[in-house]
Amino acid sequence: MTEDLNDLAAFAVVAEARSFTKGAAQLNISPSALSQTIGKLEKRLGVRLLARTTRSVALTEAGERLFNVVQPRVSEIDVELTALKSLRDKPSGTIRITTSEHPALTILEPALVRLMSDYPDITVEVSIDYGLTDIVAERFDAGIRLGEHLAQDMIAVPISPPLRMAVVGSPAYFARHPVPLTPDDLHVHRCINIRFPRLGNLAQWEFEKEGRAVNVKVNAVLVNNSMHLGLAAALDGIGLAWTGADLVRRHVEAGTLVQVLEDWCPAFPGYHLYFPSRVHPSSAFSVLVDALRYRPDR
Repeated sequence: MTEDLNDLAAFAVVAEARSFTKGAAQLNISPSALSQTIGKLEKRLGVRLLARTTRSVALTEAGERLFNVVQPRVSEIDVELTALKSLRDKPSGTIRITTSEHPALTILEPALVRLMSDYPDITVEVSIDYGLTDIVAERFDAGIRLGEHLAQDMIAVPISPPLRMAVVGSPAYFARHPVPLTPDDLHVHRCINIRFPRLGNLAQWEFEKEGRAVNVKVNAVLVNNSMHLGLAAALDGIGLAWTGADLVRRHVEAGTLVQVLEDWCPAFPGYHLYFPSRVHPSSAFSVLVDALRYRPDR
């Protein structure tokens, strides 16, 4: 098992460098020894991973497939090893994160309470932004985004369980309006909608049931760019809100909101912390990753 892991790590280095010479230099071994390692790996797998010429090294189709699987995991392991080594030092410095309002309040802020108590020399700058921010161009260390919206060239660390959306209204609202039984029924309801700041368009409410996807352009009587403002409006009986189920759970349990169309709101990939795979993390960033990482048994 250890030999397999070492050989896969060696393959990832050669595949990224596209050179046995450069890869060997990174691994501090001879090119011939590295070539033998890759040869043994190919023999065990029964496929050719690298096409070698006198001047270059290229990935075969099988090699490309293996590299896409192995490289992110090797990078993540490297992040974890760096975090462990950094325990000898005192993490400090500023970390810049871009995120939207919901994960900032429900995931990031609770984690920062614990982190900043343990590491008082760490400063975290949080930028609330609903757009798909280019964290490299905007000089952020990391971003928080839903798993279904992640770029392939990023390391992505899950920081929440799968999520669900919920359609909710107050008991007072439903005393005046019928309960919607299907997403199409929403066309006759007063709704509270979100406008995405950067894109400028109103959100279409997304539903799915038994493989059938339905997007609804609702009749918005209130438009905003904050889930929490929309929640307050729903509690006041202005209309129906489409928001995170975790955000309204306590209100539904208390009876101050009524959840409808629950069978049309399946789970989807939760939030991830994402950052460039080629950036060597600081000790401060490594402990932040560890503080945010989602652990189902925690």
